[in-house]
Amino acid sequence: MAGGSQRVYRQRIKSTQSLKKMFRAQELIAASRIGKARARTAAATPYAQAITRAVSAVATHTSVEHPLTRPRVDTDRVAVLVVASDRGMAGSYSAAIIREAERLLERLAADGKQVDLYVAGRRAVTYYRYRNRQIAGQWSYGSDNPTPEVADEIATTLLDAFMAPAAEGGVGELHVVYTQFVNMVTQRPRVVRMLPLEVVEGVSEPAGTQPLYDFEPSPEEVLDALLPRYVRSRIFSFLLEAAASELASRQRAMHTATDNAEDLIRTYTRLANQARQADITQEISEIVSGADALAASA
Repeated sequence: MAGGSQRVYRQRIKSTQSLKKMFRAQELIAASRIGKARARTAAATPYAQAITRAVSAVATHTSVEHPLTRPRVDTDRVAVLVVASDRGMAGSYSAAIIREAERLLERLAADGKQVDLYVAGRRAVTYYRYRNRQIAGQWSYGSDNPTPEVADEIATTLLDAFMAPAAEGGVGELHVVYTQFVNMVTQRPRVVRMLPLEVVEGVSEPAGTQPLYDFEPSPEEVLDALLPRYVRSRIFSFLLEAAASELASRQRAMHTATDNAEDLIRTYTRLANQARQADITQEISEIVSGADALAASA
């Protein structure tokens, strides 16, 4: 029995060592990529701020209304974009964003809204497909390294849905659920209402000065050009923050898994040594008992 226990423990040690190597490799890969992901997020910030200021300038110095800023009253449909991950091994990253999305869907349903669900990331796609939830659009794009092309495709799809007539399934609101990257330790799920647009960063000039902007050829055409770019830049920034959050979560989760594997290996090694010692003790006892029996018979 003891010999059999030793074999079991040796097999467990071997399999746990293999898992430890895999966890460690995933941790190192995530650590090597997180710096680039954070740099891309920081590099996209100046453009996002500049286009936000430009949009704010038009909104501040003109009274022009635009379809992307005007609330729709002809439909009760809303679009929700859920940004999750393509791969696992990131702890509770995808589970947290799905929970936040489910809370949003419940609130919208309570308000009498019909939801068109758009999903980015294979983990969320699998979750909603398993539950037979209808998905209006989906993307599996390499969630830890998003590209501007993917962001442009997602933004174009959602803009088309918002601009479509109600009879053709047009939506009156767009909400985005993603993970905000705060730092390497903190990443929090966040819900943002993207459409209709509410530009919160205003542009102000000192009293008595003239506006700093002239609009050519007209404010309407400026808005036509700026607002779709604004939406695309925001969605790309959401994808970049989600990528940095995913990598940080994966690095942390794999570090914890590596430590747990080391603890298991130590535990199994101790148990294997105990089983081996019990096996030796039993063999010695059997030899002594046999020798005593031979001496007694003589």
